[in-house]
Amino acid sequence: MLVIRRDLVDEIVSHARRDHPDEACGVIAGPEGSDRPERFIPMLNAARSPTFYEFDSGDLLRLYRDMDSRGEVPVVIYHSHTSTEAYPSRTDISYASEPYAHYVLVSTREPAATNRTGHEFRSFRIVDGVVTEEDVEVVESYMFSHTGADDVPDHA
Repeated sequence: MLVIRRDLVDEIVSHARRDHPDEACGVIAGPEGSDRPERFIPMLNAARSPTFYEFDSGDLLRLYRDMDSRGEVPVVIYHSHTSTEAYPSRTDISYASEPYAHYVLVSTREPAATNRTGHEFRSFRIVDGVVTEEDVEVVESYMFSHTGADDVPDHA
């Protein structure tokens, strides 16, 4: 299950709508080993296409160096579909190379098939070409969302 803050969902959807009719793409980094998305990093779709996204190789190298220096990993890798459902295409599946990442897709098509997130927003695990959809829990804060021992409030 992907547990993600509401503000990060809103950032992804806003980015997708802003870049429409081209696909939008980006990463949400989080502390290594936490499975907690924290830092929103919108990326440029180097393909500038309504049917395909591609990270610029130089931007991607800088991103991974930056995450390494911060002790982060890509917890969420997201992109949009502009005229089809929020489900990974064969190309998306072939390019999925982070087995521990949540692959989030948001569709900006009209009309969208909204779900509990209020958007057509879905999350998948993609490992060795196998796609598994997972539930998405949207929270206002990770505090009290039981995502790990670090979220237990401090007692003064």
